[in-house]
Amino acid sequence: MQHSSEDLKNIESLLEFYIDAGVDCFLGDSPVDWTELSRRKAPVRQQPQASEVAHRTAPAEPPAHDRAAPVPTGLAPQPRTAQPAKPNNPAVIPDREVVASARDQAASAVSLEELRACLEAFDGCNLKLTAKKLVFADGNPAARLMFVGEAPGRDEDLQGKPFVGRSGQLLDRMLTAIGLDRSSAYIANVVPWRPPGNRTPTPQETEICKPFIRRQIELVNPDVIVFLGAASAKNLLGVQDGIRKMRGRWMKYPVSGRDIDAIATYHPAYLLRSPLEKRLSWRDFLSIQLKLEGT
Repeated sequence: MQHSSEDLKNIESLLEFYIDAGVDCFLGDSPVDWTELSRRKAPVRQQPQASEVAHRTAPAEPPAHDRAAPVPTGLAPQPRTAQPAKPNNPAVIPDREVVASARDQAASAVSLEELRACLEAFDGCNLKLTAKKLVFADGNPAARLMFVGEAPGRDEDLQGKPFVGRSGQLLDRMLTAIGLDRSSAYIANVVPWRPPGNRTPTPQETEICKPFIRRQIELVNPDVIVFLGAASAKNLLGVQDGIRKMRGRWMKYPVSGRDIDAIATYHPAYLLRSPLEKRLSWRDFLSIQLKLEGT
């Protein structure tokens, strides 16, 4: 039986989902009693004689001069209860104090290097406990064009850079189509740590990380911001429209006393699943090219 290219893509996506979820083996159709299987494979031990068991288990009687005096009732030493080990980085409750702390730490950074150091030391977001690396940014901090996504994925978590997987490769090709590359743009995410299993960040996680991406935009101070997907645009622009209605429409992002031209377009991951929508993203990128040439 031959599979179409669409079927193969769906199978590949399903396998990637299973790998991200921690699945490392396939199960059969019939149940297996692993306890019974282990018992059968265990070596058979010869049962000892009753006299041997009694001899082994009976306590030896100490000499009379070595016997300790009886301990009075109530003074016998009590067994110590083992205390549970405390984790090095305990999870935090995402409350207003954590958001306020993130806002204060982000505002204290006067450079991108200091902002990155603040994020490295920040323990207010529980995503840091499960992520492998901080995914801060990639590209040219002095570029006039800045891309903002929602959160890193598996490949980004492994390399510590945003948009380096299949989505990033498509983004590179889209940049090349308008005569740009990563040295002509700066790329970041609203959430700098990968959520487990590539799930969507919770509103609390996004709210905690939002002060850092806002400060990151202030420090880069680009001429044009491109929001990749509806999530990043909704979180930073405050709009509620869906991406189909939002994309291709120029908006303003206020920062440091000026309004930055901003536009939302389809996320490259969505384009990989819906290649027919690339024609609309192509229009968006042509509009971005004209905006850069006119500013």
